[in-house]
Amino acid sequence: MNAPKEEFSQRSSDVSDALRALHDAKYLNLESYRRDGTGVLTPVWFAAGSRDLPSSDIRKLYVYTTADSGKAKRVRRCEAIRIAACDVRGTVTGPWTDAVAEVVTGEESALGMRLLDKKYFPWKQILNLLAHLFRRQKRIVIAIHAVATNGHHNTEIESEPE
Repeated sequence: MNAPKEEFSQRSSDVSDALRALHDAKYLNLESYRRDGTGVLTPVWFAAGSRDLPSSDIRKLYVYTTADSGKAKRVRRCEAIRIAACDVRGTVTGPWTDAVAEVVTGEESALGMRLLDKKYFPWKQILNLLAHLFRRQKRIVIAIHAVATNGHHNTEIESEPE
C-alpha cells in the first residue's frame, strides 16, 4: 500500500531532519537487539554519507567495528535498530530515530572508512595503525538507513515515490 505523496514527503522530511541533526554530533548511540529482544546501547563513531556533495541530503550513516563484535553479530541477526546523538559516554543528547543497519562490503565499505577517517582525523588513523601493527580482528563497516514510522510499519526512506 503506497502512502499519499504529502504523507511520504512529511515522513521523508522528518527522517532527513533527524539525520541532519546527527551530522554535527561526534557520537552516535546505536541500539541493536539481542535474540530475546533486549536493546543494547552502544556509543560509536559515525560519519554521514550523502548522494552527491557533503552539503546534500544525508542518506546513510556509516560506523565501523570488528567483525566479531556484539553489535556486528546483532546487526547481522536483526537489521532493525534505533539511533540517537550522544556524548562519549553514551548519554543520549538527541531524539531517537528508527533505522535499519546492514554490513556493507566493497566500494561502499571503502567509502564508509574514508568518511570516518576524514571525520575523526587523526584519531582514526592512529587506530588504523595500531590495528595494522597488532593484527586485530577484521574490521567491517555498517551502513545505517533511517526509516519513518507509518502507522504500524516502517518505511525505508531512499527517494521520492514515482
